[in-house]
Amino acid sequence: MIFRQLNKTSCKTYLIGSEKTKEVIIVDPILNQIKEYISLIKNEGLKLTHVLDTHTHADHISGAGSLANQMGAVYAMNQNSPVRCVTSYIPDGFDCHLNDIPVKVMHTPGHTKDSMCLIFPDRILTGDTLFLDDGGAGRTDLPGGDPAEHWESLQKIMRLPDHLIVYPAHEYRGREPSSLGEQKKNNPNLQPRTKDEYIKWLTDMKPGPAEWMKDVLKANYACASDPKAAWIPADTPACEIKGTGSPEVNEQPVPTIPAAEVKRRVAANQLDDTIILDVREPSELTGKLGAIKGALNIPVDQIMQRLTELEKLKTKEIIMVCQSGGRANTAATILLKKGFKKVFNMSGGMTAYRQAEKTE
Repeated sequence: MIFRQLNKTSCKTYLIGSEKTKEVIIVDPILNQIKEYISLIKNEGLKLTHVLDTHTHADHISGAGSLANQMGAVYAMNQNSPVRCVTSYIPDGFDCHLNDIPVKVMHTPGHTKDSMCLIFPDRILTGDTLFLDDGGAGRTDLPGGDPAEHWESLQKIMRLPDHLIVYPAHEYRGREPSSLGEQKKNNPNLQPRTKDEYIKWLTDMKPGPAEWMKDVLKANYACASDPKAAWIPADTPACEIKGTGSPEVNEQPVPTIPAAEVKRRVAANQLDDTIILDVREPSELTGKLGAIKGALNIPVDQIMQRLTELEKLKTKEIIMVCQSGGRANTAATILLKKGFKKVFNMSGGMTAYRQAEKTE
C-alpha cells in the first residue's frame, strides 16, 4: 500500500494507492501545493483516479477541484457536500476497494454537515471529526457545525477497532499519529459523556473569532481556484475547538470603543496619548477598507512575538482595529493578559469605521 502525507504545514494531505497498479487517490489537497502534487505523481509514474475532501474546509482553500480538473480525476465528497464542482457524491456506509485495498466511508457530521472518515484495514482518516490527543476535534461553531451531531459521530468512531491508526486532516503541534485505542484513553472529546453533557461541554467553550473562516467556506463552496480568494491568517490551530484563541484569552473580557467615537477623535486630532494598533495583514491596509492614518500595524499572529516592542506603549491607551472586530478582540485579550491596562477593541472594526463616515 502506498501511503504518504504530502505537506509540511498543519494541513495534512494524504496520497494513498496500490503498489501493484500505481493507481492513487489524494485526500484533502490544498490549492497552493497542487503543482507539487502533480509533479510527484508524474515523476513516480502514478495515476491519480480520485481526489477527495473529507469535508468542506474552513481554514484553507481546497485544491481538490483544480487538481481533479488538471489530472482528469474524479472529485468526490460526502453526499451532503455543498461544494459546486464535486463530480461524485459518496453515501454513508459506502464500501469500495482502492484497487486491492478495501475502504469504507463513514459519514461523521458535527464539524460540518459533509464530514466523513475513510476507514482502511489498519488506519482511519478522520478529517476534522477527530484530531490527536489533547488536540481534541474540529470545532462545531461554524456554519453546518452541530455539537449533538458531533457526539453521534464520535459514538460511531468509539465502536471501531482499537488498532486503527488515526490520521487527521490537521495537526498543529507535531503530535504523531497513534492508535484509536490510545485516542479513546487520551483524547478529551472521546471521554464518557452523555449527549447533553457533551453539548454543554462544547457550548461552554469559546472557540474565538472565526469570521474569516466563514469567508474561506464560501470560497470553497464556489470551488475557488485562487489561493487568495479569502484572507487566511498564518498557520494557526483555527479548526481545533478553542483554536483561534487560548482558553485564557477567551476568558478575558475586552472593553470596546465605538467606531464612530474613534472616527470623531481622529478627525479632531485627539490622539496624543492613544495608539491605534491595526492587527490585519499588511495587504489588507491597501484594500477597499483602507486604514486609519497613523495606525501602527502588527498582524494578530505576530503580537506574541513582538511583545517586547510593544512594552514601551504599556502606559498608553491602545485601540485595536481589524476588519470586523474578531482579530482585534484576540489581540486585545493577549495584551490585557500581559499587563497592558488601557486596551480597547474598536467595535465592528474598519467596516464600522467606514460606515460611520457615510452617516456623517
